[in-house]
Order: sequence, then structure tokens, then C-alpha cells
Amino acid sequence: MPSRTVSLAAHSGAGKTSLAEALLHASGAISRPGRVEDGTARSDFTDAEKAHGFSIQTSVLRLSSGGVDLTLLDTPGYADFVREIRGAVRAADAALVVVSAVSGVEVGTERVWATADRFEMPRLIALNKMDRDRADFYTMLADVRASLKGPVAATFLPIGQGEDFRGIAEVLTGASGAEVPTSMRSELREAREALVEAIVETDDALMTRYLDGDEPGDDELRPALEAAIRAGKLYPVIPVSALTGVGVPELLHLLTCGLRSAEERGPVAGRDGQTREPSPDAPFSARVWRLSVDPFVGKEAYIRVWSGTLRAGDTVRDTTRGVDLRPAHLYVIDGKELTEVPELRAGDIGVLTKLPELHTGDTLADPEWPIEYDPLWLPDPAHTVALRPRTRQDEDKLGGALARLLDEDPTLRFAREPQTGEQLLSGMGDMHTKIAVEKLAALGVNVDTAVPQIPYRETVHARAEAQGKHRKQSGGHGQYGDCTVRIEPGEGYAFRSAVVGGAIPAKYLPSIEKGVQDAMQKGPLAGFPLQDLHVTVLGGSYHDVDSSDLAFRAAGSLALKKALEGAKPGLLEPVVLLSVRAPAQLTGDLISDLQTRRARVQGMDPEGTVIVIRAVVPQAELQTYSADLRSLTGDRGAFSVKPHGYQDVPEHLARQVIAERQAALRSEA
Repeated sequence: MPSRTVSLAAHSGAGKTSLAEALLHASGAISRPGRVEDGTARSDFTDAEKAHGFSIQTSVLRLSSGGVDLTLLDTPGYADFVREIRGAVRAADAALVVVSAVSGVEVGTERVWATADRFEMPRLIALNKMDRDRADFYTMLADVRASLKGPVAATFLPIGQGEDFRGIAEVLTGASGAEVPTSMRSELREAREALVEAIVETDDALMTRYLDGDEPGDDELRPALEAAIRAGKLYPVIPVSALTGVGVPELLHLLTCGLRSAEERGPVAGRDGQTREPSPDAPFSARVWRLSVDPFVGKEAYIRVWSGTLRAGDTVRDTTRGVDLRPAHLYVIDGKELTEVPELRAGDIGVLTKLPELHTGDTLADPEWPIEYDPLWLPDPAHTVALRPRTRQDEDKLGGALARLLDEDPTLRFAREPQTGEQLLSGMGDMHTKIAVEKLAALGVNVDTAVPQIPYRETVHARAEAQGKHRKQSGGHGQYGDCTVRIEPGEGYAFRSAVVGGAIPAKYLPSIEKGVQDAMQKGPLAGFPLQDLHVTVLGGSYHDVDSSDLAFRAAGSLALKKALEGAKPGLLEPVVLLSVRAPAQLTGDLISDLQTRRARVQGMDPEGTVIVIRAVVPQAELQTYSADLRSLTGDRGAFSVKPHGYQDVPEHLARQVIAERQAALRSEA
């Protein structure tokens, strides 16, 4: 039976999961559609998804219609879970992009579209929620055309909108299961003209005839339309309502018959230029597109079989890591149900268990016919929280639990900040880290989260010189070290010697530098580390008997501390390069908000209905930006950050930071 795998993607709130339920019901896979609000949706089956009321992970849903097997990969709507979204797109043959007929194209829609563009994915566009009061098909169709790159064309028009949405009419033929009102004739005629033009532009022979005034008939246009959709040369738009089911049967037909099959996808290329035909008879190859850690089953590796056939017990090579594996059990998955199967064939979505060596993005292949596919590209984290285990037992178990989370989700990062000593968990947004903390709790590790401390630094703004002399006499040999240093501001750290005439033997210079570096760990203002400091040893003296490495190390530390007193020390704060994507109409609000965060706007780039704002912002001003941006944009904004060095803290803020730091140090003492 022919098979198709389709990634189901949308911005959060577009009704994607509800539409998946409607498709399952229309195909007969379920007797009644579940509801996200009730926690009965087949794809949102985890406790966390039921509690939050939205998708957190990609669910695999299977159905059959018209003699075709269809696998739906229902992805999360939140951009925080980008690894789930991108993994599903890479595993699919085509994409169904769901757009709200009320809200239109949003940032999450554009991100999904850009990913599909990158991999030349054929796609359909479903304008959902046509039954809502403010639904407007024609306004949203214009929004789709303006915002999303590529040849978009309406293949169906709605009969009525809002509460009156009662059917859809096929643009090419005018056919409909509901009565088409006379008032729609002009709309259908205009839509048909636009669709015919879009179709003939994908076929040179038809285009020539069309330009000569010979319009092809429906019997020629329909197969040309289907071929254009399968090839990703035309993106059809269809109005639907997941709640009432209007338009869902027609959408199901498009999914099962209008999109390309696994076999029609064509050869898949590896990183070295090798290709594999999508045939069960070709050498086996597959990619791990997501991992899940089940508390009872352990690690579950989701694979897309690109070529060949994998049978239980076969030896396969993880060409990404250079190890051979023997999957003892093979499964297919439908919702939360795993079913063991004897083999997985080209085009299948399968699950492998009890293979701890596997990681997201790994390629599996026949050892005699090795190939490696491109890894999954994932962005860097943008939001960080400090983890504080509640008990000593939680502290002891945290490392192991985090290892499981990081193995499952490569977009999470963990690090211990050496300056503050905090344990930092970073993710794509506040919702991402919140879900990660909930997963830790499910693994028996309870932690509280806090806003991370800012790793301030100190520096100098003037040149200064000072002598450091360490002299100590006791029984036996004494201690003697004497050096004079000059310090000045400079990029990075530098240490050099200007000693002449053997005033200090060269063998003691490394000890002086160690002393300097010791003193740089705690600046004179608030005890933060020093940076951007150039140090020159000018001279000094030594004693043949009492001088030692230890004595000159102490002298170097003392000299630096004295010099800092006259070098106009200042406080530095880390800054990041912030990139914000949001609807263009919110530009003024975004800029106003950034100005309150002491941002320096670097540029603004319009992209359709979206604006991309780039700014340099102090890290301290972005501690809650993930949640703040969601509130400011109605969940229609997204952002990324990259480290961008340090800058001086304004004097009034520096005084506050220094006072708080000194108070904290006194309380610790």
C-alpha cells in the first residue's frame, strides 16, 4: 500500500492538534475526535501535555484512507520545542502548515515555512478555524501570499464564514458537497483564473498553449495541479474547521492523494555525494530524527527509514559515531502505542529501543554500504535559569537526571558558571526550561529555579604604577620579593617584562605573573574578576638567599592590588546580540521596550509582515525576556541571543550592584 509521511506544523494556537484529531476521525481511525482541552487528544497524551493543554513533543499518528497509508507527525506549536519541529520536517515527505483564519501568519508559521523551504518540502496550507466569528478567508489568503515565499493558490473557497461556514467549493470545477450560492460565482471565477495561471506556470507546454490563447481543459489541469503540488511547485490553500469537520474530508483527500509518496521523493543524498534510492530493495539507511526517554522502556530512538529494509537482529552501523549495533526489537508507533514488527521498510517511521549509543541526527546504514546524512541543525539556547536542588539527595541525583534530559534533547545545555558557582540550565525559552524542570521532577529530582546571577567583571580605565614588596623574617631563611608593575587598560589580558640589568632574575617572572593573576580574581570594587588589563613589570630587587618563587608571587599580588587603587577601576557587565522576530505592526512597542532595557539598536530588517530587530543589550536586562516578549506580542514573537562581550555599567547602576555585592560578601563572612 502506498505510504506518505506528513509533518503537521503551525504556530501555537492555530488548532493543529485538533485538526489532527479531525483527520483521524474522518479516516475512521477513531470513532470520535478527542479534545485538547479535555486531555483526550490522541497525540497530546503525556501528563505534561494534558496539564498544560498544548503539544510538547512530536506525536506519530497513523491512518489509512483511499488505499493509502498516511503517517502524521504532529509537532509542537511553541518555537521553544524547535528540535521536535525540525526533526519532524526532516523525517517527512511533505508538510501540512496550519494557519489560523483569525490570527493569520505568525512568527511560528514563518519559522516552519523557512525550514520547509530549506529542504524543498512540498506543502499544503490549511486555513483553520473558519467557523470562528472573526474568521476572514480572503484577508488571510492575502496575508499568506504576502508573508510566505512561493506560489500560493487557493484550491477551495469557503461557502460562508464564521457561524455560517457550511462547506467548501473546489476552485477548478466549482464542485461542492454543499449548495454554492449565486453570489460566489464571481469569486470562483477570479479564483479559477488565478489558479489556472499558477498551474500553467509549472508546466512549460501548458504555458505555451495558454499564452497562445488556448486554455487547457480540466482533464489536463487537474493532473498538472497534482504534479505541481507533489513537486513543491505550488502550495494549495484549503479552508477548514477542525471543530465542525467542514473541509476536513477534502483536506484528507489532498493529503493522501495529492502529496508525494515516499517512493516519489527520489534519491536521498549523503554528505559525501552518495545517494540511496527510496526502495525497500536498496541498501538500508535511516536517520534518528528524535529521541525520547521513557521511565520504563528507556531510550526510544525514532528513525525514518530512507532506503532498504531493516529486520530485527540485523547489524547496522551508526556511521555518525562509527559503531555497529544490533536492534533486537523493531516497533512502529501510533500515538502512545508501540507495536512490535518484524521489519521496517523504506518510508517507514519506526522506533528502536535499548540502544543507548544513539543520538539525535545519527545516520544508520548497512555496514557494507555505509552512508552518512547531514545532521540536524539546531539553534543555540536563548533562555537560562539557575537550578537549586531542594535537598542533598536531589543534589546527588541531579547529574544523572540531567544527563538523561540532555541526551534526549540536544537544544538543552547545562553548565556550571565558574564565577558564581551556579548550576545553569539553558533552553530555547522559559516554557522549554519549565518543562525540563518538570521532567526532572518526574525522574525524582526536585529543583527550584532562579534568575541567574550576572557574572560582572571589573577593569581599569587609567594607567598606574605601584611597588609590591614582600619581606618576612623568621628563624632560618626569610622571604624577600620586590617588584614594581605598571597596569593600563587594554583588550584582553597581557603580561610582559621591562626589567633591565638583572634587577629581578628571569626565573622569578612567572611567579610574579601568578601573583598578578591571583589578585585579578577579586577586583577592588566588589570582588568580581578583573579583565582587559595589561601588566608590565618595570623593575624590583631580590635577595640571593631569601628570594623565592613564593615570595615573588606574593610581591606580584601586592603590587597589582596597590596599582589598582590609582587606575580608576570600573564595573563591566556582559552584553548579548539580540535578534527579535515579530509582526511588523509591533515595531514601535518592541523598540520602546528595548529602550527601557538599555538596548542599542543595530538595525531593523522587514521580511514580509515580520520585522527583525537586532540590538546589543545588557544580559541583566534580558533575564525574563522570554516571558516578557510572549506577553508583549501575544505569543507572536521569537528571539535569539549571542554573547557580545562586556561594556561599562552606568555609574548609578554600578553603585547599586557594588552595594548589593558588598552586602552579600559581608553576610557570607
